[in-house]
Amino acid sequence: MNAVVRHRLFWPAVTLAGLLLLNLVFTDHFFSVQMKDGHLYGSLIDVVRFGAPLILVAAGMTLVIATGGIDLSVGSVVAIAGALACLRISDLDDQGSTGGVLAAIGVALALSLALGAWNGFLVAGAGIQPIVATLILMVAGRGLAQLVTDGQIITVNSAPYKLIGGGYWLTLPFGIIVVAAVLALTAFLTRRLALGLLIESVGGNAEASRLAGIRSRDLIVTVYAFCALCAGIAGLMISSNVSSADGNNAGLWIELDAILAVVIGGTSLAGGRFSLGGTVLGALIIQTLTTTIYSIGVPPETTLLFKALVVTVVCLVQSPAFRKKAFHRRARTASPRPAADEKVKVTA
Repeated sequence: MNAVVRHRLFWPAVTLAGLLLLNLVFTDHFFSVQMKDGHLYGSLIDVVRFGAPLILVAAGMTLVIATGGIDLSVGSVVAIAGALACLRISDLDDQGSTGGVLAAIGVALALSLALGAWNGFLVAGAGIQPIVATLILMVAGRGLAQLVTDGQIITVNSAPYKLIGGGYWLTLPFGIIVVAAVLALTAFLTRRLALGLLIESVGGNAEASRLAGIRSRDLIVTVYAFCALCAGIAGLMISSNVSSADGNNAGLWIELDAILAVVIGGTSLAGGRFSLGGTVLGALIIQTLTTTIYSIGVPPETTLLFKALVVTVVCLVQSPAFRKKAFHRRARTASPRPAADEKVKVTA
């Protein structure tokens, strides 16, 4: 039993289960999943569907953090990818053209990869601190998204593009299928091949990894590029779901939620070992918490404060050092003290 409690995924799983049960109290038939018009519907499906972009961004952020870095620019990449794709689709004579939509998606994802590689070059090649290197793109990228949209909200009317974030395939939301495919590929590359071990080695000690023959600079560039690619796909999902691109608000602060998801999932910000499964649980916790806030009727002006308090409690509960101090102090308080008039017998 102690081994189960000490497992890194135990407390995130308990937290997610508690939030889901709390929603059941405030929402009738919360666990009900129905089939309508050949599609699955239900609150649980919605939690995963709306949380799909965050899961993608958090998955990429996990690998970046595993190398000892951080990426604050993913929110801007989300906005840029969605804006560029919608701009190109809006210029098409036939927005229903599958070829034209695929070309727009390809351009948006290619730019996302380039932006991620640029972050990686600044970190690994130029030696700039990751938080500073990605902060540059965080600020400039949001301005670039505004330039792409000309400060306006670009709307599109494209059925093929709508499929990415708002469509269904094989009875499931297409976004869930995309997330499952990306996670499966990432898990295969990092856990079935040596890539995961190399990433953890670089995060543990980049210089020692380089001396051991690992091309740490190339690996760091690749990881940042992958993180930006995940953010680009998330941007396509978000803009597709609402059939529009908002360069100012799309993906706003999603980088903070992604970092929280990674931390809640048990990955250390210091780098080294990482857990993709824990990150998925962390992202689902954040999305379920958002759903819970709406369900219990928390006032909008206190939503962020309520969310911050819950996340703080979750992080404290899953902290081994905090639990050791709290429970050890309680055990000492509850232990009986010997009476003052009792004499201690000393035997030879």
